[in-house]
Amino acid sequence: MAPARPLIDVQDISKQFGSVIALSGVSMTVWPGEVHCLLGDNGAGKSTLIKTLSGVHQPSSGRILLDGEPILFNSPRDALDRGIATVFQDLAMIPLMSITRNFFMGREPTKGFGPFRRFDVETANRVAREEMQKIGIDVRDPSQAVGTLSGGERQCVAIARAVYFGAKVLILDEPTSALGVKQASVVLRYVAQARARNLGVIFISHNVHHAWAVGDKFTVLNRGKTLGTFDKSQITREQLLSMMAGGKELEQLGAELEEFARADAARAGGRESPLEAGAAAEAAIAATLRQEVAEDRELLEVERRRRH
Repeated sequence: MAPARPLIDVQDISKQFGSVIALSGVSMTVWPGEVHCLLGDNGAGKSTLIKTLSGVHQPSSGRILLDGEPILFNSPRDALDRGIATVFQDLAMIPLMSITRNFFMGREPTKGFGPFRRFDVETANRVAREEMQKIGIDVRDPSQAVGTLSGGERQCVAIARAVYFGAKVLILDEPTSALGVKQASVVLRYVAQARARNLGVIFISHNVHHAWAVGDKFTVLNRGKTLGTFDKSQITREQLLSMMAGGKELEQLGAELEEFARADAARAGGRESPLEAGAAAEAAIAATLRQEVAEDRELLEVERRRRH
């Protein structure tokens, strides 16, 4: 039986910084047990949206519904207390501190009373080790510096920390952007496990291949606006790539390269020279871009006909 309401429902959110419009009418819905991928190139508005969802910014207009009720977060702590945990690219970790200290930063378990109250190291180490084992990472010594872990393992520490402290919605900001293939697979594996635990996951990325591997729904942002939200069955990976790249931008890039090719060929005057070779290379790239735009349009037209 399908859940009665989504975990988080973003309705027509806009955000302005003075005269700069960072977001304009963005909407998306995240359900339990779903990985919702937020895709877009650099500058598309992904970071502004997640900072709005995590309480860093407040929207200029629109509203956010949490479990069906309108909510306005006053701070990141407020969002975290309501069950929205964000794992940013920098992970908010201190490399020289231990895994345990990073895991419990700001929420350390204590023992004792009054002036004798102190950090419960034994309990913290045990919990950190157990939570990391749940995601397949065997930490022999939780007191080791977190900087000794690989990039993928550090991502998993941050994710495990968020889940342990009761996150209902897990927002991952470019979790695989600086990772190798093996480390990225560790992160994607845990994203799948979070979905199996019935969490709602917002997976922010500009890597369509990683998003396609774990995503159930895809929202594409371009210059602060939503180009659409699609179920995995409604769109292909190639179409997502085309939407992210932007057909108009590719056309403009191809036209500029053609202009450069003509100018360099004219300067070379038909003589064999680096300019002539460069002009030929530029013309070849422009032709490739034209072909890609034509193929993308053909794919989109085929999909439009299939759906109608």
